[in-house]
Amino acid sequence: MAKDNLIFGVRPVIEALETGKQIERIYMKKGSDTPLTNRIYDLSREHSVPVQYVPIEKLNRLTFSNHQGVIAQIPPIEYADINDVLVDVLENNPLPLIVVLDSVTDIRNFGAIARSAECAGADAIVVSSKNSAPVNGEAIKSSAGALTYIPVCRVGSIRNTLKTLQQHSMQLVAATEKSDVMYYEASFDKPTVIIMGSEDKGISKEVLKMCDSQVAIPLKGKIESLNVSAAAAVLLFECVRQRNK
Repeated sequence: MAKDNLIFGVRPVIEALETGKQIERIYMKKGSDTPLTNRIYDLSREHSVPVQYVPIEKLNRLTFSNHQGVIAQIPPIEYADINDVLVDVLENNPLPLIVVLDSVTDIRNFGAIARSAECAGADAIVVSSKNSAPVNGEAIKSSAGALTYIPVCRVGSIRNTLKTLQQHSMQLVAATEKSDVMYYEASFDKPTVIIMGSEDKGISKEVLKMCDSQVAIPLKGKIESLNVSAAAAVLLFECVRQRNK
């Protein structure tokens, strides 16, 4: 983790939170329980910033500086606001395409999906502030730099964001191996949100219930599912194929 992407010390982290600086996550020493560390926790909840309590050794590995038991990780990119993205996309693109990641936590998968999404002309990627891979140097490397081009929106609630997208007449298409509908049977020639789930559990039941359609990728081998980044690429470029007819 690059030192330039860290803020350390109790008061500097509080100041960063109070001024609305974008923070990926906060690491705090296990057992921290003071008025100031509690203030950090309250502010992090207010701004939907994940807090991870870790051993002091973890903090010492991140920086040799006097961190006072608190380190904030800053993303190397600027997150986009989903509402700003929607205004721009809906005004300038008659067929918007947005990718929503429901708890994709592997950094390399995240980077690979971002690369495919950017190559397919997707307008944005939406991730949750919790249970999502961080946007860090490794993710950017895995994306071949795509994460510096495609807007990434971090939201507090995937479900609320999907409701907003539906209200703007965008169809929700979920990728799940449990569907009897094949991906090429879906219609992508309308404003579309492609939803990909976590590596182990897939898309949550609550999100699946919201979707307008659920599609699967036919498999011929013995393994039951594709890697999520490979599956995302299949759906994204089926979208490209249908729209380029």
